[in-house]
Amino acid sequence: MKLFLASLATETNTFSPMPTTTKQFQVIREGKHTYLDTPIVIWRDAAQARGWEVAESLSAGAQPAGITLKSTYEAFRDEILRDLQAVMPVDLVMLDLHGAMVADGYDDCEGDLIQRVREIVGEKAPIGVELDPHCHLSQTMIEQANVIITYKEYPHTDISERAHELFAIMVDTVEGKIRPHIAIFACKMISAYYTTREPMRSFVDKMKSLEGKDDVLSVSLGHGFPWGDVPDLGTKVLVVTNDKPEKGAQLAAELGREFFSIREQVVPVHLTISEAINRALSVPKSPVVMADVSDNAGGGAPGDSTFILKGLLEHGFKNAAIGCIWDPIAAGVAIDAGEGARLDLRIGGKMGPISGDPVDLHVTVGKIALNAFQFSGAVPLGDSVAVSANGIDIVLISTRTQTYTPEVFTNVDIDYMQKRLLVIKSTQHFYAKFAPIASEVIYVTAPGAIEPDYKNIPYRRAGRLWPKYENPFEVEG
Repeated sequence: MKLFLASLATETNTFSPMPTTTKQFQVIREGKHTYLDTPIVIWRDAAQARGWEVAESLSAGAQPAGITLKSTYEAFRDEILRDLQAVMPVDLVMLDLHGAMVADGYDDCEGDLIQRVREIVGEKAPIGVELDPHCHLSQTMIEQANVIITYKEYPHTDISERAHELFAIMVDTVEGKIRPHIAIFACKMISAYYTTREPMRSFVDKMKSLEGKDDVLSVSLGHGFPWGDVPDLGTKVLVVTNDKPEKGAQLAAELGREFFSIREQVVPVHLTISEAINRALSVPKSPVVMADVSDNAGGGAPGDSTFILKGLLEHGFKNAAIGCIWDPIAAGVAIDAGEGARLDLRIGGKMGPISGDPVDLHVTVGKIALNAFQFSGAVPLGDSVAVSANGIDIVLISTRTQTYTPEVFTNVDIDYMQKRLLVIKSTQHFYAKFAPIASEVIYVTAPGAIEPDYKNIPYRRAGRLWPKYENPFEVEG
C-alpha cells in the first residue's frame, strides 16, 4: 500500500483587516514534521508500522487572519498536487486540513483541493480528511472525499484521537472491509459551542456513543466558523456509515434537529467589559480569568486591542495581568530599554478601529524573554517582555498568537497565581490550562474582529441562519 499525506490549514476571518500571506505560513517539507501528536505524524507512523510506503507532501499552517492571497493558496495547493502526481499511483490519500480557509477567488479552498486530488487519483483511491470543527462543510467536500471527520472537543483536545480514528476507518476502507458513505444535515444555525459546558458536553458524549454500532462509523458536528462569511456557513451534523446512506441521512437529521432544539442553551454568555470587571471585583478568590474573545488571534483578530486594558485603567483595577498584546513595536522598544527601565510607551491599537486607540502609559520594564514559546516549545510568542503600570502587568509579544497556557506569564516572571485578574486574549482554547487554576472564568464581549453577538455579524453571503433568523427553516415567500 502507498499512502499520500499532506496538510494545508488556516482559518479565515473574512471580517479581519489582515490578509493571510505566504510569509505567515509555517511550512514543513520532505517529511520532517516531528510534532508527535499531529495527524500527519500519527498517520505516517501508523502506516509505516503496517509496512506501507508513505509519500509525504508539505505541511503548511498559518495563524488565522483575513482572506488568504490567491497566489499564496494556489502555490501551496499546486505544490501538493505536483507532489501527488510525482508519486502516482497511490492507494489512498489522507489530508489534514482546517475547513474554513478562504482565499481571494476561492470560498472553499478545502473543497477545491480535495476535488483536484480526486481528479489525479481517480475514483478507486479513498480520500480521508480530518477537519477542525470550525469548518464550512461544503457539498464538494462531501462528494469528493470518502471519509471526513472533525474534532469533537472545543477546546480541541482530541486532535490525535480523531487522527487515530480516521486512520482505522481508512485502513478498513482500503482493505475492502467497509464502504464509507457520508451523510450531512444543515442545522441552519451558527454560534460558538463550548464542549466543556452543558448541554454541549452531553451532546458530544451522545455522538461518541453512537459510533461503532449498527454500521455507524463516525459522527461529527461541524460547528462552522461564525466569522467566515461564505455561502456554506453554518452548523452541520456529519455521519459516516458503512454503506448505509439512508440510515446515515436519518441519523444526521435526527441529531441535527435535536441540536437545533437546544440552540438557546448551547450559546455561551458574554458580559460587557464593565459587567465583567464588576463581576471580577465581586469574586472573593483569585485569580479570576477573563477571556477577551473579540480579540482572539486564533479567530483572525489582530490581538492588539486595548478596550479591556482601558476599561481596567478607568476602573482603577489593581493586581491584574494581561496576556498577551501583540505589539512588536512596543515590545522592541521595551526590550531595547532593558529590564528595570522606566519609560513612556504607546501600547496596542495598531491595526485600525477594531483594535481601539493606542494606550500611552509610563511603564516599568520587567523580565525579557527572547524567542519565547508556550505549549512547551510548540507555539512561538517571539520576543516577549513584561511591562507594568498602574497595578497592571502586560505581556507584549512580537509573534501574533492567542494565549493557550500560563507559560505566557511565567516566561516573563509574572506570578499569575497571585493576580486578582488574568485577562486572556482567547475564545476557548485557553480553557484547558487556565480553568483548573481559575476561581471563575468570565467571557467578555468587546469591540473587535470577532463579534460574539451572532445577530450582529454583518453577513452578506451566508444563508438564512439562526439567530439572525428566528426560524431559518421557513421557506422565504
